[in-house]
Amino acid sequence: MAENTQPDLQWGPLEQKPDNRRKIWVVAGLAVAALIAVGALLFFLLPKGESPTPGSTPSASAGEPTASPSDEPTEPAVTTAPEPQEPSVDEFRAQVEAWLSDAARGLDIVAGSTGEDSLSAVGILQEDALRLGSALPPSSIADEWREGVSAYSASLDELKNALSQGSDSSAPLEAARGDVVALSELVGS
Repeated sequence: MAENTQPDLQWGPLEQKPDNRRKIWVVAGLAVAALIAVGALLFFLLPKGESPTPGSTPSASAGEPTASPSDEPTEPAVTTAPEPQEPSVDEFRAQVEAWLSDAARGLDIVAGSTGEDSLSAVGILQEDALRLGSALPPSSIADEWREGVSAYSASLDELKNALSQGSDSSAPLEAARGDVVALSELVGS
């Protein structure tokens, strides 16, 4: 027989091709999600109705007069920020009342704790003292307020030093409490 014989082909059922509908829907869904994401990014990142950037010139529409170089002012207009408005004593009290009540509670915590806990509490009280010092008081109590906050901050420094060295902290603690009471009375709380 011949060596180049080919196998006998028989007719049979064809193999079924896998259903690609699911893959098509997944790809289409991903494409739509990508378009929505790009649209959302563009919506949030593009400027909307803002003033033009420095150096850009606005385009003049038809019918609008255009300024010639001689019409422009020679000096730029200088604008200053408005002075902060002085609060009333009631407004100021409302602003600092929470810090003052936190100071009283914080000093109680310092009195009842030891070690790192008490030093941590004093650190928080010092941060609040900085906030009290940066608050704008009414001019009627401004000098007394600044002196009182300064005394309170100094008492907190002495308290922190006493706690750090492990020495008696009762005197600076009582001084800080007295300073908080004086500040509270100053604002009428």
